[in-house]
Parts: sequence; structure tokens; C-alpha cells
Amino acid sequence: MQRYQLDLTLRRAEGALARVLGTAERRGFTPVSVDGETQADGDRWHLRLAVEGDRSADSLQAQLEKLYDCLAVEVSAVDAPSESWSCT
Repeated sequence: MQRYQLDLTLRRAEGALARVLGTAERRGFTPVSVDGETQADGDRWHLRLAVEGDRSADSLQAQLEKLYDCLAVEVSAVDAPSESWSCT
């Protein structure tokens, strides 16, 4: 499974985050972390979203770019952190 980091600029509109997450899930990606902040002008959000999936992120990027609320999308592949379990 591949992990991708998406850096998005969104209009600050009701439902914008739900539309982004829904699009990611419908394209077969599982959101694993979300972080964001309002831009200085107060009208936009900068959102960092990490997703995992077996598909190429090209289709996800293309679909996100079609959303009215999405002003910019950058996608980069990242190494998934290795999971280690310990029982004490």
C-alpha cells in the first residue's frame, strides 16, 4: 500500500473538507491524517491530507482539481511509517 501527502488550497466554504474526504474515499484511498490552517486572508484553507491506497494518485489529483472549492492540489508519494508493536 502506498502513502501519499496531498497539499491543498481550499476555499473556506461549508462542506469543502467533507467533499475532499469523500472524493478521496470514493477513489479508493483511506485518509490517515488531516491537518490544516486558515490562510492569512481568512478566505482560504491550507490543508495537508495523508492518504493510503493501492491506486495511483493521478486519478485522485484529477478529481480533486475538479472540485469548485479546491484551488490547488499537490501530491507527493511518501514512505509509509513502519509499524511496530510491543506488548509489555
